Amino acid sequence: MSENNYPQRFVSLLTRQTVALILAGGRGSRLKRLTDWRAKPAVHFGGKYRIIDFTLSNCLNSGIRRIGVLTQYKADSLIRHIQKGWGFLRGELGEFIDLLPAQQRIHDSWYKGTADAVYQNLDILRPHDPEYVLILAGDHVYKMDYGAMLAYHVENKADITVACVEVPVKDASAFGVIHVDDSSRIVDFVEKPDQPPAIPGRPDTALASMGIYVVNAKFLYEQLIKDADNSKSSHDFGKDILPEVINRYRAFAYPFLNMQTGVQSYWRDVGTIDAYWAANMELIGVNPELNLYDKNWPVWTYQEQVPPAKFVFEDTAHDRVGHAFDSMVCGGVIISGSTVRHSILSPNVRVNSWALVEHSVVLPDVNIGRYAKVRRAIIDRGCDVPQGMEIGYDLEKDKARFDVSPGGIVTVTPDMLGQKIHFVR
Repeated sequence: MSENNYPQRFVSLLTRQTVALILAGGRGSRLKRLTDWRAKPAVHFGGKYRIIDFTLSNCLNSGIRRIGVLTQYKADSLIRHIQKGWGFLRGELGEFIDLLPAQQRIHDSWYKGTADAVYQNLDILRPHDPEYVLILAGDHVYKMDYGAMLAYHVENKADITVACVEVPVKDASAFGVIHVDDSSRIVDFVEKPDQPPAIPGRPDTALASMGIYVVNAKFLYEQLIKDADNSKSSHDFGKDILPEVINRYRAFAYPFLNMQTGVQSYWRDVGTIDAYWAANMELIGVNPELNLYDKNWPVWTYQEQVPPAKFVFEDTAHDRVGHAFDSMVCGGVIISGSTVRHSILSPNVRVNSWALVEHSVVLPDVNIGRYAKVRRAIIDRGCDVPQGMEIGYDLEKDKARFDVSPGGIVTVTPDMLGQKIHFVR
């Protein structure tokens, strides 16, 4: 028996009968300038990863090896990342990660919503003859065994199953909120309500959709065709498909909980600058909830061939010592006579002499000039921070030249520095 109390052979059969579709076409406008030149799933996270790597890794670790990635908005960097880092599956074994860009296959428009994105690819999906379709968002950070959710779906004889997380009622307006009965069957669904309904008996907690669905394939085809014929529909799973089916078919909520402890499992919607920065900072903790060092559930990605990180100069007489504290430092980084505290340095970052970086997320190929000071900031790929510049110390001054979030996090891009370099990699 597996840890989820389902026979492993049973779960393995279900995953082999499943095709996963990852919705990765969104801009993620709440991430502001970080998505000016890349789709949200392609945004760097945790130093060496992209956001989409977590969803793709979940699929592989769950035994799902038939995957389609639906792209649309500024997908170049996302497509090249997947081609470089995820091309190791074997077509001879029926395994694949296919890129499915918006290409007007059915009518002369791009993807109009999440449901329409899948509908426009039905002719590609059908020949694979899946029993189940797993629909995923490519812009969240989490680890999840989709095999357990598939088993739950089959055990409940469901037509559609929605993965859910518990969130404080005060934060639930940002999500689709689900109301269930005692058997976890969905009885109501409200998309981003002003007054979110609470879980019965728990007035401070609501059940939010994660945007993850297991759907019986034939049922999915029927509902998508019906939705496509509805001129009043916005063609979205949360706004249109789910409310339409919950009162007429078997729709269930799957609680995303740790099977051993019953505690809410780690899941982050890194859709805002403050949430993105905070999720990165969490990784630096001594025992972070998201364990990147778990050999039983590795997070895969494309890794550029770069030299090891280097810390140079021990010139204490001139306070020119290269060192980092409570930080994550990737390959290709050079910390040259400077100080880094509680920060993430992505590949090929250089921090020059007497510079200071604190509580910051620095994306690849950034150069921090001598004597520069960076605090509570996100420095986008390719930035060359000038010598002596201070970022994050005077927010009023920062607002005139950079973006400052409600939580006081400063985002800096090459454009803001007058460097017309669009690093879309």
